[in-house]
Amino acid sequence: MNSTTQPWRRDPKNPGAPIIPRGEWDFPPYHRWTFQHVREMVPTAQIWRGPGSVLPLPERKRDIDGVSFEARAGRRTVPQWLDECATDGFLVLSRGAVIDERYMNGLKPYRQHLAMSVSKSVTSAVFGILVERGLIDPEAPVTHYLPELEATGYRGAKVQHVLDMTSGVLFDESYTTPGSHMQKLGQACGWFEATEPTWPMTVWQLILELTEQERPHGQLFQYRSIETDVLAFIMQRVTGKHLADLISEELWVPMGAEDDAYITLDRGGYALADGGFNATLRDFARFALLLLNGGKAHGRQIVPKAWIESFNASADHEVFGNERQGALPNGAYHNQFWIEAPDSPVFMCFGIFGQYLYMDPEAEFAMIKLSTDAEPVNEDRTFDMLAAAHALREFCKTA
Repeated sequence: MNSTTQPWRRDPKNPGAPIIPRGEWDFPPYHRWTFQHVREMVPTAQIWRGPGSVLPLPERKRDIDGVSFEARAGRRTVPQWLDECATDGFLVLSRGAVIDERYMNGLKPYRQHLAMSVSKSVTSAVFGILVERGLIDPEAPVTHYLPELEATGYRGAKVQHVLDMTSGVLFDESYTTPGSHMQKLGQACGWFEATEPTWPMTVWQLILELTEQERPHGQLFQYRSIETDVLAFIMQRVTGKHLADLISEELWVPMGAEDDAYITLDRGGYALADGGFNATLRDFARFALLLLNGGKAHGRQIVPKAWIESFNASADHEVFGNERQGALPNGAYHNQFWIEAPDSPVFMCFGIFGQYLYMDPEAEFAMIKLSTDAEPVNEDRTFDMLAAAHALREFCKTA
């Protein structure tokens, strides 16, 4: 990448070059640069790593270039796959050690990368801590914590419905439909300029406008990003702390992150729980390692083990096919984590444009991929990610 082929990219030698359109910074082609420079585009809050020791990531490097798998477009080696799907960062963990670590498209070990909806799972980890402390009851009504939502479609919904995205609230997740709730969220969360004066100016205002209910609560899973923000407002209400501080104090500091993370803010100072989290590749690996280890780091329990085990307690949760979200033929969703299959120990975090954390605690295996692919959601891309993870997991068993 250079300023000749991409004149919008910030070039210290060319201060008069075209600037990145304010309303399109998170979409191609600009996201190839902006996903590594989000705090240069929008307001953010620091998530402090603290003064404590860093969680070690021992290295046991292995040559994975010969590992191949059957992708949708045919046989691919790992390097071919990484090159073809706009990879920025890639890391493989096996039995607590780094097997492979790669930086592409200018990403550096010290540079944070936007996680998009992986943010939901980070929020979930902290939410589970508050549940364990008795500050939040998943079976309680949402309005027990946020009585203002009595006038919205969340009236009668349990917190667990929101955790599983099975509330019946009407929320149009479409990125391209003019005037969709998702487009309104782009303005409300502070990512874009306020060009539509009749649209909400903050995330809280958008939630208050969700007055319609399209089905009974608990009847059906439907992916709705705004649900995670409802959870975050509950977390803030019961603790009196901002989300960025909660993530820092409850997760990032005790986990032993190496670098600060950060998260985007709306005009009201609210941190975007559903998609605004940014961290380095190695700190995403530490988060994955923490979950693989049952929530323990530095000899102490950080995320409750029962909360992590709940991700795969999917027998009572809806299983959906490819016509639903995520191209998981037998997958499910619970507590803001994706589940590969009811009989699988694997749980995952997904983010649009190709952000993936794949974790198998039984195999002590994790694969982290940060990307800026051309399409927000792509079934073939998820299929290939799963195939690559399976091949690398098998390789690591003998490596």
